[in-house]
Amino acid sequence: MTGQKAHTKNMGVKEIADALQVPQQFLAKILQQLSKHNLISSVKGPNGGFYLGEANAHVSLLDIVECIDGKGALTSCILGMPTCSSEHPCPLHHHFYGSREGLKTTLSTCSIDGMLNGKVC
Repeated sequence: MTGQKAHTKNMGVKEIADALQVPQQFLAKILQQLSKHNLISSVKGPNGGFYLGEANAHVSLLDIVECIDGKGALTSCILGMPTCSSEHPCPLHHHFYGSREGLKTTLSTCSIDGMLNGKVC
């Protein structure tokens, strides 16, 4: 971690939900899931909240996407077909394959800590 205290400040679900203008219960479920998988840190209690700790500062954005949307989020068929591969492509497979692989590469090299510190992914 870079030593910047802003990353370790506990923030409650309400504070984050208000800042992002998203429903509090929706956000709480996502933050709990990320915390359960050690992708963010949390502290329980009246002064508790969620924060980016030393142990998870360098988690990739790909890890976060896969935690929330599942491992197949960036590998499943763009049209939702059960079988889609380079050998048996759907009509859009070849149009989106390169873009999807590029997105996966970008997300795997970006971290929240890196973005907070102005690093280009």
